[in-house]
Amino acid sequence: MLIFLINKMVIKLFWQDPYMKECYAKVTAIESNKVWLDQTVFFAFSGGQASDKGTINNINVLEAVKQNEDEIYYILEKEPDFEVGDNVKVKIDWDYRYNIMKLHSAAHIVYYFFIEKAGQQKVIGSNISIDKARLDFAYNESVSQLLPEIQEKTMEVINQGINIKTFKDEKDPTRRLWECGKWLMPCGGTHVRNTKEIGQIKLKRNNIGAGKERIEVSLVD
Repeated sequence: MLIFLINKMVIKLFWQDPYMKECYAKVTAIESNKVWLDQTVFFAFSGGQASDKGTINNINVLEAVKQNEDEIYYILEKEPDFEVGDNVKVKIDWDYRYNIMKLHSAAHIVYYFFIEKAGQQKVIGSNISIDKARLDFAYNESVSQLLPEIQEKTMEVINQGINIKTFKDEKDPTRRLWECGKWLMPCGGTHVRNTKEIGQIKLKRNNIGAGKERIEVSLVD
């Protein structure tokens, strides 16, 4: 049985401040172990970036799901003991989120240095998870010989401490943009504020089939 208030739209606090670790929110709908909130710090899987982990009123969230542009629901590990209309505490696993923010920002920088070397290539896949970021290209040559220079240039940008901004596109309010120095691209994910936060990275090539090349980005402790 679905119990809900009239409005299930959610305010995405992770866009206003990706460093916000917790918030209080009103429950707007409940269906079994699925919960909707009026605002959230939880990023839901989108654009290749993994869903956040964390809790709602100390109940583990298995996954945050983006239902449409304005709606996110949360799959809990058990049915909640709270009700629609209650205020609940929403808390993310910050270490998990912060690693993903670093990897996501690093992946964008790697992308730009790859196309600088290889020319504009079609992106056929991408994913940002806790372990690594990956960029998949339709590309007929091995990227192995390009990676040392791409990694070196990426580390130069990281060490320069360039500010990163994310913001709503004034021309298209449904789209968000990522900006770092001279680079600008559409992105609705969460990112660090400055490249120095990323730290040391390592690049690896992975062959995923004929005419396809994958660059994997990982953080080095």
